[in-house]
Amino acid sequence: MTTDTPMKSPEAAAVPPPGPAPAAKRVPKGHKRLLTRRDRVTLAFMAGVPTVLHVALVWLTALASIALAFTSWDGIGFGSIKWVGLQNFHDLFSSNPQFWPAVEHNIIWFVVLILIPTPFGLFLAVQLDKKIRFSRVYQTAFFLPVVVSLAVTGFVWQLVYNPDTGLINSLIGANKPGHYIDWIGNPHLNLWAVLIAASWRHAGYMMILYLAGLKGVDPSLREASSLDGANEWQTFKNVIFPTLRPTNTVVLVVTIIEALRAFDLVFVFNKGAQGTELLSILITNNIIGESSRIGYGSAIAVVLLVISLAVIIPYLIATFRKERRA
Repeated sequence: MTTDTPMKSPEAAAVPPPGPAPAAKRVPKGHKRLLTRRDRVTLAFMAGVPTVLHVALVWLTALASIALAFTSWDGIGFGSIKWVGLQNFHDLFSSNPQFWPAVEHNIIWFVVLILIPTPFGLFLAVQLDKKIRFSRVYQTAFFLPVVVSLAVTGFVWQLVYNPDTGLINSLIGANKPGHYIDWIGNPHLNLWAVLIAASWRHAGYMMILYLAGLKGVDPSLREASSLDGANEWQTFKNVIFPTLRPTNTVVLVVTIIEALRAFDLVFVFNKGAQGTELLSILITNNIIGESSRIGYGSAIAVVLLVISLAVIIPYLIATFRKERRA
């Protein structure tokens, strides 16, 4: 007894079963289809708010300061703004007894930072790059002053310089009546006292910058130098230090900026009086002082801005040229 098995032709097999056809999958086209409306709103909010705040708090205030530098304004009502042209700059350069001492102190600030804490920070970086024991502990200890607020640093050093109970006077025996050394009040000492505190902080900053630069030095250069018979100092002077040229450029720019924007330590110490005048202190005293002279203070701010741009713009130009060549 045989049974006939029905054979399906290829055409019949290719016919889909009856019923609704399955919906074709949509392939997203472009990046816009990958983001929902909610995602686009979120991204616009996250990018727009910082941009608006940056423009309002940085660019608009800077442009307003430049415009106010050519006016006379006591800060009471916009109707009291008077255009005076270059009079503020003329008075600043010719008749302000504090301006040129402030410029001199800013220059001294830069010279001290570049000559004392910068080489010391490089020395610390070279020693820590040798992978000595507890190097992480040493890095944390030296870098701690950098992360501490400058105001806190100023208060700490005020205690150190206290003429009666301070650490320095206690060590040298100058904390007795008639033998006090007033490190903060003496106009011949207070600037150098503040610079010691600034150098203490700046050394840790330089250490981290140079340590990052040393991590990028090719180890084969050290090996080749040792095979040639060079000692440690010769290797550093002739091989390692030349490779730190980009780091040295960053260090120079950072040090100049630190010298120009110095404010916190001096203001905490003695508000920039009696021998510690700085450009930033003059700006603050004229804008928010007892007799507010916003136009005059803005003129000082413009001078400080021009000095800063004279340093920053060449650095940016050189950096962009290197990126294009690379």
